[in-house]
Amino acid sequence: MKEGIIVINKPHGLTSHDVVARIRRKFGMKKVGHAGTLDPLATGVLIVLLGKFTKMSDRFMNLDKGYRATMLLGRKTNSADIQGETIFEKPYDQINLAAVENVFREFIGKTDQLPPMFSAIKFKGKKLYELARKGMTIDREPRTITIGKLEVLKFDLPSVEFIMECSKGTYVRQLADDVGERLGCGACISQIERTKVGSFRLEEAVHIEEINESHIRPWSD
Repeated sequence: MKEGIIVINKPHGLTSHDVVARIRRKFGMKKVGHAGTLDPLATGVLIVLLGKFTKMSDRFMNLDKGYRATMLLGRKTNSADIQGETIFEKPYDQINLAAVENVFREFIGKTDQLPPMFSAIKFKGKKLYELARKGMTIDREPRTITIGKLEVLKFDLPSVEFIMECSKGTYVRQLADDVGERLGCGACISQIERTKVGSFRLEEAVHIEEINESHIRPWSD
């Protein structure tokens, strides 16, 4: 039986479940899972678990993550990304790089983040995003997260490209939404790439079309 992990570079447009389904078909096995959901909008590092390793998903999900992302200023959406419905649009011309960097500094370290409704968190057996698509809003408890790095890579209004290193359970989309609130113009995510999960980095990730048995590897703490 094939057992181990595969570090995949998830393409845009696929859900994490889509990736798992493809791996199941590729290797003709049912016992396949993933550790850490990526939105269809997102690309990058997705850890896929095979065989007995499916029981170890919590170990991988508890690892710190790294992201490269782009947010658009001046637009707030219900999903905090460009695929959601627009709630409002506001001028952003007055925002400069210094203002964004000042707000970013407020989020570095331990902070409380309210999980977005468009997330895979479950409420009474239903995923929040399923309820959100029906127009429902559920009260959520803030979660303590830690952001170790949050830096602007490129500032080109209305786009702000940035990198972030953070603890488990941190939502990049929610961060952008919160930053937009602080800036007073709104913001949403247009692109997300997960660059690392623990010590697993994007440079070693394999594209889903290229996967074969040689990419299955063991893992231990």
